[in-house]
Amino acid sequence: MKTVTLYSTDWCPFCVRAEQLLARKGVMPERINVGTAIHLREEMVRKSGGRRSVPQIFIGETHVGGFDDLAELDRQGRLDALLSTP
Repeated sequence: MKTVTLYSTDWCPFCVRAEQLLARKGVMPERINVGTAIHLREEMVRKSGGRRSVPQIFIGETHVGGFDDLAELDRQGRLDALLSTP
């Protein structure tokens, strides 16, 4: 299974929902808190192509987007394949 990285903050309800969806898939993401670390927020913005909102989710090197994007992949039946592709 690929590494999942979740850029988040402590007060973000969509971050919690993303973690819950991933947990249902048996995935524990690497959580990077950008709430107080400016350099990590800058890293997130750079890696996500300018997105400033949280969560920003990466599966391996693939930028998924935010929670709505992750949930849409799941609804389409594409999330499991993305998680399991080597």
